[in-house]
Amino acid sequence: MATQEKILIVEDEENERSGLAELVTAWGYRAETAKDGLEGLEKVAAWSPGIVITDLKMPRMTGMELLQHVAEQPHPIAVILLTAQGSIDLAVDAMKVGAYDFIEKPVDPARLKQILQNASRQRGTSIELEATRRKLRDTGVFGSLVGSSKGMQEIFRVVEMVAPSTASVLITGESGTGKELVARTIHDLSPRKSKPFVAINCSAIPETLIESEIFGHEKGAFTGALERRAGCFELAEEGTLLLDEIGEMPIATQAKLLRVLEDRKLRRLGSKAETPVDVRVLAATNKVPEEAVSKGELRGDLYYRLNVFNIHMPPLREHKDDIPQLIEALLADMNTKHGRKVSAVSESVSQMLLAYNWPGNVRELRNTLERAVIVCEGSLVEPRHLPPNFGTSGLRIGAMSDGDGIRLQVGTTVEEAEKMLILKTLASANNNKTRAAEILGISLKTLHNKLKEYGGASSMLSEAAS
Repeated sequence: MATQEKILIVEDEENERSGLAELVTAWGYRAETAKDGLEGLEKVAAWSPGIVITDLKMPRMTGMELLQHVAEQPHPIAVILLTAQGSIDLAVDAMKVGAYDFIEKPVDPARLKQILQNASRQRGTSIELEATRRKLRDTGVFGSLVGSSKGMQEIFRVVEMVAPSTASVLITGESGTGKELVARTIHDLSPRKSKPFVAINCSAIPETLIESEIFGHEKGAFTGALERRAGCFELAEEGTLLLDEIGEMPIATQAKLLRVLEDRKLRRLGSKAETPVDVRVLAATNKVPEEAVSKGELRGDLYYRLNVFNIHMPPLREHKDDIPQLIEALLADMNTKHGRKVSAVSESVSQMLLAYNWPGNVRELRNTLERAVIVCEGSLVEPRHLPPNFGTSGLRIGAMSDGDGIRLQVGTTVEEAEKMLILKTLASANNNKTRAAEILGISLKTLHNKLKEYGGASSMLSEAAS
């Protein structure tokens, strides 16, 4: 091993302390030890280790107190906590205030070795992260994310904090708000950035296939399994896996996922052997997770396992002051993609974009500008380049309405109103189900299920048009 990373081991049990020191020295690290948190803090100041492995419960100064002092050091230090079985909740709390990871006693050497390798890689990203911070302060751009509003700045702060760690993150928000961009930014700012980023949409995969997609399968595991196939976990080995729309995952699959997250081992369908995995798991949902748990759509134990950190992406209508900056970034992206030279939008277009409520959020803004760049013959986007009836085709619900709205009479049931809204939205989107789902703020799978309840596409469209 080429690294000479300095590791400080803080443990009040002498045998465990010396055993860990011998172990990490054999792996090529430089090791020092301390018998409690107070001595550990003194050695942190004198020796400047890159990594601290510390027990939680110690005399004179606890591991949690040591963590808080280490966080104040001028150079980044990764803190790894040693926990007894009854201290898991405390360790999770410690990760929320800056711990890199935790490992249960008795220590699994293979697991510890992997954590140390990841922590060492993390420290190599510190210079790049500081450059990113400067870019953020100067331009309001953070990875693939854009925004100078207070809400987006807070999101950038949390992303910056959690990216170098191994902590799970649950990203929530309406469809089209940029949840996958957050996940990609976390990956790109992490020690895993050179490894794969794999995203899977749980709502887009049939229930009969989702376990095979996630965990993989052996040849002959089921009808049509003609060869062994690696699942998303194996494809993301040493990298990051995003489970998008986690609330749409079948409950039985959620139970298997929880076991993989806890044991860090998976079993392909049709296999009797377990395969170790080293993957950071991020999850996203457009549902309110607490409501999904109460409805039985999301396992509570899985929710708590994934929700070490929560990042909520606000709808675009709540941070419209970021629209000008988003327009600039999206135009640059579209120019590169389509070989155009569109420099800006006209003042009238700018006002139209700011006045619109964007039910499809940033994704809808992106699609609108992409169309405008493609049809624009000059360097300035004018109103004629926007989609027909832009800004006037949103659904209106009231006692009286015209062809763009729906009529609700007193006595209409919630189920009937929901059906009318879905069918009218589908018609207004020209039967584009993906677009309709975005406008409604539901998953594509939910929309398909609703349409199936209503009895088929042809009857729906005729009903929606009437």
